[in-house]
Amino acid sequence: MQHALKWFEIPVADMERARKFYSNLLNIQLEDLELANQLKMALFPAEEGKVSGALCYYPGFYKPSAEGVTIYLNADPDLAIALEKLEGLGGKLIVPKNQISEERGYMSIIMDTEGNRIGLMSRN
Repeated sequence: MQHALKWFEIPVADMERARKFYSNLLNIQLEDLELANQLKMALFPAEEGKVSGALCYYPGFYKPSAEGVTIYLNADPDLAIALEKLEGLGGKLIVPKNQISEERGYMSIIMDTEGNRIGLMSRN
């Protein structure tokens, strides 16, 4: 097994708001995917064989939450860049940037626009 994590899904209540938040926070392009029964996804960039995930909107199934599992998104090269944009995009800082270790880099925890607790990590 290469990675313990294969795929993640971040629940959203408002897809456009969440899409704008993550696209601008991480400076990435999300790919829209609409499936049957009102399931909407915005896919994070992915390379073959690498971990990826999606923002997911599906009434009655996905519910944003600040409790439970926390996933950490890649904010390389420096998560300070993302944190500078955070409040302007409607997010909130929960745990400021701090060093995990020289080998592991830095982390922070935020609240996104949907009410999810999300971690950010970077090398610098």
